[in-house]
Amino acid sequence: MRLANERAAVRVPATTANMGPGFDSFGMAFTYYDEVEVRPIVGVTNVTVEGVGEGVVPTDDSNLVVRALRAGLDAAGAPQAGFEMHCVNRIPHGGGMGSSASAAVAGLMLARGLLSDPEALPDEEIFRIATGFEGHPDNVAPAVFGGATVAWIEADGTPRSAPMPVDATLAVSLLVPPSTTRLSTEEARKVLPDSVPRADALFNTSRAAILMLALAGRPDLLMAGTEDRLHQEYRRGVLPASMAVMDSLREQGYPAVISGAGPTVLVLADMSQQTRFTLERHGWTVLRPGIDLSGAQLV
Repeated sequence: MRLANERAAVRVPATTANMGPGFDSFGMAFTYYDEVEVRPIVGVTNVTVEGVGEGVVPTDDSNLVVRALRAGLDAAGAPQAGFEMHCVNRIPHGGGMGSSASAAVAGLMLARGLLSDPEALPDEEIFRIATGFEGHPDNVAPAVFGGATVAWIEADGTPRSAPMPVDATLAVSLLVPPSTTRLSTEEARKVLPDSVPRADALFNTSRAAILMLALAGRPDLLMAGTEDRLHQEYRRGVLPASMAVMDSLREQGYPAVISGAGPTVLVLADMSQQTRFTLERHGWTVLRPGIDLSGAQLV
């Protein structure tokens, strides 16, 4: 295997996970993207970043996108090189919109784009390797495959995913709190209990099934389908503002949930102009992307 192309470029969608009852399993991709371009060079790797993370994220071989790129080349049996990389980042870091999954998938897709035989890195292999970087597959699956997905880990440790039917016209709103409010997945997981009451587990089983029906074209089921007892309430202490916004929106009849580990709030509906203006006055950014059905794409 050899590096056959002088450059490669990729766009990777932002994603959400959990979506209420689908804890660590449900995910969805949005038409809101990070874009990365790379070219092999003789010399030391250098990364330039525009947008989110500019001046903060590593600009050398420790950058997550570069590490994933190198992992992809190793998996394909291709040689390594130095890299000149430019990242245009839009997905908030630590915001619950899959930024780390996007970075891992971007690097692996760039490896594919540089190879003489792109089939050496099929989607399933990219999904597997990216899950290794991410630790769990719920954000990785929609980033790779697009649409709505359910993902899980087999008993032997193999990550798996399957598409869920989704009405691509479903309105989606992402409410991003002020940039000073960020929470790592590790911090969010620390507050979760090791076990939950059986009644709560049964509650979430039914709500997850309802959510699958709702996404496939039953918007009347979205409020019931986004109820949760496994993770959101336990995170109230570390996500007070996000939980307050979620509670307020649900009281108004909007199917709102915490996106991933937060603090972004996902609303599976379009909100009134007045509601959007109120949030924006309090420093929240309101995004209204569509649902991405393609996943990561070389461009």
